[in-house]
Amino acid sequence: MKLPMFQRRRMLGRLALPVLAALAVGLTGCASSAPTPAKDREVLLQRATVFWKSVQDNDAVTSWNYEELSKKPGWTLQAYLKREGILYQAVQVLEVRSLEGDRAVVDVKVTYSIPVLRMMDQEVVLKDEWVRLDGAWYHADRKSVL
Repeated sequence: MKLPMFQRRRMLGRLALPVLAALAVGLTGCASSAPTPAKDREVLLQRATVFWKSVQDNDAVTSWNYEELSKKPGWTLQAYLKREGILYQAVQVLEVRSLEGDRAVVDVKVTYSIPVLRMMDQEVVLKDEWVRLDGAWYHADRKSVL
């Protein structure tokens, strides 16, 4: 049985409405779970806090997991361990200074000593660079933090 044109359109409209409604709900759900700048900053601050706490505690094995170097070929944990020489007495992650795409700068207040150079109890606010790799934030590879 062939339906007249206006009845076919009405039937298609009735069938399409639930499909379109389901799509709209699905798209709205995806949009709400997308990362927001505030969420990005929160996650970055959490990772920076854990990283700098491990640095202060001289826990290089933990801090290695937060380093961009850990993702680069040619670098090993053993090579990373040899880079030490700075003692951190106090560390305070202050705020995210900037966050643009996959790069960020976090202000970190540190009190440090470099015994080899007889520099003791120095205080500075670092502009600490971070990079996002595969969705996670890592402490950026820099030649010298201080």
